Amino acid sequence: MSLLKTDRTTAPKAPKTKTREWADSLIFAIVAATLIRWATFEAYTIPSPSMENSLLVGDYLFVSKLHYGPITPQTPLQVPLTHQTVWGTGLKSYSELIQLPTYRLPGFSEIKRNDVVVFHVPHESQYPADLRTNYIKRCVAVAGDTLEIKDAQVYLNGKPGETPPGLETTYFMQVDNPNDEVTAALRAQGVVDYDQPGGVPQAVTGPDGKVGYAISCTVAAADYFRKQSYVRNMTVIQPQVQLFPDVADFRNSGAMSATPRGWTLDNYGPLPIPKKGQTITLTPGNAAIYYKIVARYEHNEGITWQNGMIYQNGKMLSSYTVKQNYYMMMGDNRHNSEDSRFWGFVPEDHVVGKAVLIWLSVDPNADFWHKIRWNRLFNIIH
Repeated sequence: MSLLKTDRTTAPKAPKTKTREWADSLIFAIVAATLIRWATFEAYTIPSPSMENSLLVGDYLFVSKLHYGPITPQTPLQVPLTHQTVWGTGLKSYSELIQLPTYRLPGFSEIKRNDVVVFHVPHESQYPADLRTNYIKRCVAVAGDTLEIKDAQVYLNGKPGETPPGLETTYFMQVDNPNDEVTAALRAQGVVDYDQPGGVPQAVTGPDGKVGYAISCTVAAADYFRKQSYVRNMTVIQPQVQLFPDVADFRNSGAMSATPRGWTLDNYGPLPIPKKGQTITLTPGNAAIYYKIVARYEHNEGITWQNGMIYQNGKMLSSYTVKQNYYMMMGDNRHNSEDSRFWGFVPEDHVVGKAVLIWLSVDPNADFWHKIRWNRLFNIIH
């Protein structure tokens, strides 16, 4: 006699249908892909020339989340307050949005000077950080550094910083006769204007009535053009704009520094980069540097800007202790990049990952047979 008893009250489990098997497999694949993308690598493309000539428009990149560690979602959660229907509306009652603490998992590297970094742009304050536009720039200074730019040369803590090999500057190249020879030379030197058909720079007349080309190119290309008989002059040009911290709150309010500095893109600083745990004495001379840190990035309540100083709940702050590390990010196309010189520091919790590899590069201006830039495929990003 068998000692096992059959439970006749439980019906045998019905086998999954083919549709259910496909659905389960699809759900598993989506979840797995989402986790891999969040925790390991994510693909990005370069849409603008702000990092040329190091990265080109049409480059497709892999960005590593493993280097600095993936970060938990920063979008606030909306939690139901009750499960009861609000009578007469057909709607459920909800609480206010709840912001969970942000946490970065361990990575195997810190953010270093000259890393090419993807981050959430800091100035789109209408969105949670992880729903903002992603930018890619080069980290030129880390927390604790003092940054200064003199005649376009970056200095860190008083010493010259490393110059990226693809660094570009914008020039007005004066010529006597714009013609096919000049156009061919521009193309051969890799000079591109993405706003023009085919990417070919067009001759323009400068404010002084002289004819030439406004171009962004490397130092090597500029040196080449200076030696050509058709070039009369190469003059550096840059936009004349108010920069951070004279503009204390880029695109979000009219907050301006009480002590304007008048810095330019090529002559900027010295500017200290805030470091976690550092206590700052706030004065009218430096309050604009730290305003967005106190008011937005570190989620303090009751912060206002009054008469060039930071107030909390109506009381002027005389000091502040920084809660996270900050970084300065700049494009390698130094006169054609909206970066930290415009809007200030990038908080550590806005950093997405490190750009590590170009896996594909498509020239938007080339014909079908030359669309792929074969020499850029699988290049390590430096």
